[in-house]
Amino acid sequence: MERSDKKKGTKKKKLKIFGFSILAIIVILLAVGGYEYYQLQPANHFKKVPVVASGDATKDASNQKVDSKLSNSAFNILLLGSDERKGDSAGHSDSMMIVHLDLKKNEYHALSIPRDTRVHMDGYGYTKLTSVQYITQSTKGKQAGVEAAVKAISELTGIPINYYVETNYWGLQGMVDAVGNVNVDVPFDVKLTHPWYKENKGKTITAGTHTMDGKMVTELVHERYSLKNGEYGRQQLQEAALKGIAKSALSPSNITNLPSLANSISDFLLATNMTKSDMASLGLAVKDIDLNSIQYHQLHGEGKTMYNDVLKANDSEIVLDPQEVKDIANKYFIN
Repeated sequence: MERSDKKKGTKKKKLKIFGFSILAIIVILLAVGGYEYYQLQPANHFKKVPVVASGDATKDASNQKVDSKLSNSAFNILLLGSDERKGDSAGHSDSMMIVHLDLKKNEYHALSIPRDTRVHMDGYGYTKLTSVQYITQSTKGKQAGVEAAVKAISELTGIPINYYVETNYWGLQGMVDAVGNVNVDVPFDVKLTHPWYKENKGKTITAGTHTMDGKMVTELVHERYSLKNGEYGRQQLQEAALKGIAKSALSPSNITNLPSLANSISDFLLATNMTKSDMASLGLAVKDIDLNSIQYHQLHGEGKTMYNDVLKANDSEIVLDPQEVKDIANKYFIN
């Protein structure tokens, strides 16, 4: 039994740690796979995959189609959720998750990475992982920022990254609107204290089932400040939204919306190295997956007050246990 399975009563439990990036990309892949199922067979398509970050700080990976260092048809996708707003030139990595897919064994693992993890950034010193993307984008541009985040996460975990996908709250909103309104089972009352749209400030969404458009789903999964359990409560809201979106996107009555969804993928994503063919093939591979079969893992770490070299002041950061990170990576994400 791994250490991560023993801590905080998590033995044999599936951690519900969906980020809003998961909400967008999983449903997009499912929908595209259902719409373009005839195009590409996953067993053939993913025999060779790119390696955009090797997991080794001493080596550089090139974004070329090469034999994966994992087994055939096994690879890792990094899902990034940005807090970038419309018109912003940079954003923080607000949600980070690595998903491992073994298409031959039909095994799926997901690893949530704390946004406030302490990392060393070349040229700046120690700071939070969430800041790597923002700092690089501010100085070198958006694509460089995404690539820096991918590299930092890969080196932190030791996990090779084959594909990356970045979205934001606006992408989630557009995706919901593309499939139509969704029914969301809200687990508890939610007061909107920091909404994206000022007219929603102070509104309360009561516990129960609600039919929501893209704007309101976006507001729901963003809220955390008013929640009793803070970030954990937000994760529960994101899970509820995911279920509602998936049911709507894949319902027989919604099949006619799938072409529109497939053709507007670029509107939902900020950055990715996946081609439309990659997405179609992956969608075909996972279109029948039971989301409850995904095994979730979380890096707990220890919260500490540390000196942030970028801020030139102390702040609250999470220091991970290197051995725990290595154990999880080797067992679940590197064959």
